[in-house]
Formats: sequence, structure tokens, C-alpha cells
Amino acid sequence: MNNNTFGSDRYEKLLKVGEGTYGEVYKAKDIQSSEIVALKKIKLENEDEGVPSTALREISILKELQPHPNIVCMHEVIYQPQEKKLYLVFEFVDQDLKKFLDQYRKDKKLQLRPYQIKLMMYQILNGLNFCHSRRIIHRDLKPQNILIDAKGNIKIADFGLARAFGVPIKTLTHEVETLWYRAPEILLGQKAYSLGVDIWSLGCIFHEMVEKRALFMGDSEIDQIFKIFQYHGTPTEQTWPALKECPYFKPIYPRFKTADPKTYFKNFCDKGFDLIQQMIALDPAKRISVKDALRHPYFEDLSREDIAKFEPNQVHMY
Repeated sequence: MNNNTFGSDRYEKLLKVGEGTYGEVYKAKDIQSSEIVALKKIKLENEDEGVPSTALREISILKELQPHPNIVCMHEVIYQPQEKKLYLVFEFVDQDLKKFLDQYRKDKKLQLRPYQIKLMMYQILNGLNFCHSRRIIHRDLKPQNILIDAKGNIKIADFGLARAFGVPIKTLTHEVETLWYRAPEILLGQKAYSLGVDIWSLGCIFHEMVEKRALFMGDSEIDQIFKIFQYHGTPTEQTWPALKECPYFKPIYPRFKTADPKTYFKNFCDKGFDLIQQMIALDPAKRISVKDALRHPYFEDLSREDIAKFEPNQVHMY
């Protein structure tokens, strides 16, 4: 077996395209079919411990979420115990949303059409609805984990931090999501949180697509929460009853007043503004559900032809 092939010499590595907390990602070629795929390599550091629990969780969740037009397709899992390596084989998608948006940030002449943004948002919500209806929280939604191909088709990817949730919701780790997309209840240490963390993240992504910049750009956890408070105003237990369950909230925090939304949302249409306000509600209990977001008037002018592309495998909206 040559150094660039594995899995009975079936796949040939072509190019390393990314590296994350849990593994490296390569562009590769299926030698049998000539299909281009993405390989996520997970190194098994300790032979005695076997496959990491994070990898097992991701594989289990991905299998449950297959197939869906707006969730990345996992073709197979290849385990190589002799080399202490585990490979997840995915469909290859051209680029992620961060790289896609970077093109528009760099070139002022390029503009994302409102209808294009609307269709992208609908697809992300459609994939997220599939997750939430199966009681799975992604927990790491950010532009880098949303893939987009040359035709504008969206795929939610990287389920390494995803978790299934039950009732009651178990305590989950706070160290999730890139800072700019992290929900305030996580920043404030709330131990039990739920689907609203994904909705918050997607609201931040929505703003970035429309305004070409991130919504809250903190350089630390405390700076991030203060930037959120500078928009919403510093909460109280009257405005956010569950605030008492957030151990990191301190009475000595500055008392910020609510900001003028126009300074943050300059290019939103009225319906889009209404939707994002419900997505980034400070109190997670007041955030819109993915089901209601899909039914929001913002999407009413999407063509049936466009929506139909993502409906064949769609589950009921709970």
C-alpha cells in the first residue's frame, strides 16, 4: 500500500484541506469509481482505549441522520487498528460557508442576492429541523461547518460535538462552538441547555450573510457576553427568569442599555429582521423553534420548485 492510499488501496489522498480538534480532513479519490471524496482522519493515540468516544458519537449520530439533502453524506467508516487510524469517508463539497462569504467580504462589487441568502437559510434550517426532530443538538454551528457546493446546495457538517438529548436534558460541556456563535446561556455557565443554542448560532450566521460581518465579535468569553449585552441590554431575572441558573452572571456586570437595532441590522428586510430577532432572543425560552422558523413569512416567496429539492427525505416537523 502506498503512502497516499488506504482502505485496500481504494482511496488516494490528493490534498489536505483542513484540520480540526478531532482530526485532519483530506480531499481524496475513490480509485474504483473515480469519485472525489472527503476523508476525515482520526488518530487513535492510545491503543488500549480504542476508538475515541467523540468519534463513536459522531459516527452514531451521522448514521442516524442519513440520508438528508442538507446534511453531509457519510459513505463509510474505515478502521485500521494496525496503524491506529480511523477514517470517515464523506461526500466532497466544494467549500465551506466561511470561504464562500470571504469572497464577498474581499470584493465589494460582489453581492449576495436576498433570494440567494433566503434559500441558503432555508436549507440550513431544513437540515437542522431533521437533527432536532431526532433530538440531536449540533452544538457547533458556524460558517466553517456549513458546506456549500457550486450550485448553492447546503450541507451541515462536522457533528463531532453533537449530542442526543433526552428529558430531562443532561449537563453538557460549555466548551462548544466558536466564540462568535456561542449562545449566551453557554457563556454564562448554564448547565442544562437545549436546541436554542443551535438557533442562536444560526441567527449569528444569518446576520453574517446579510451584513458581511459577524454579529458579536468578542475576543474573550467576557468580551463576547458584554457585546451581546450591549445589544440586548444587561438582563435581569425579570427579563430572563432562568438567569439565576447561570453561575457566571455577576451582579457587578455593567448595566448596558438596549441598543438601536438599526446600528446592527442595516441591510435586512422587515421580515428577515423579525426572524433574526426571534433567533437571537437573549432568553433561550423566547427563541423561535426551527419548525416555526421554517414557516416564518420571510420564506413565503421561495418557489415551490426550489423548496421541492429538499423535501423528499424531510421528516415531520414536531
